[in-house]
Amino acid sequence: MKYSEAKQGRIFVIRLEDGDIIHEELEKFAADHAIKAASLIILGGADKGSVLITGPMLSRSQTITPMTAILDDAHEILGVGTIFPDSEGKPFLHMHIACGRDKSVTAGCIRKGVKTWHIMEVIMTELVGTDAKRLPDPIIGFCLLNP
Repeated sequence: MKYSEAKQGRIFVIRLEDGDIIHEELEKFAADHAIKAASLIILGGADKGSVLITGPMLSRSQTITPMTAILDDAHEILGVGTIFPDSEGKPFLHMHIACGRDKSVTAGCIRKGVKTWHIMEVIMTELVGTDAKRLPDPIIGFCLLNP
């Protein structure tokens, strides 16, 4: 286990609008407001055609090949995430959401592009006093949190 300590900073109440791509809008918001690190909760609707990363093809392998799922219609969503700077200092959002429609549910990471269906509500809590970053891991190919 690796860890660092942070304190709570500003809290932002954000509404994403129809067609907004979650990670693009929230990373831009963080950059525009000089937010280095944050925790987030989100709820609302994801639009048809949104793409989720739903896991690795093989659970244990040197090279990780992600599986994806494309939403076939609008879905209700809820999720949590964090923002930390990447190796270049840019805000990088890591968020997982659960998407439900009727009696079907799928969950995954939003990095491939999840579009807002009408609205999404986000509470972003800034984390201050931490130097944590997301740095590339050459073995698995992900940017990993380095607290």
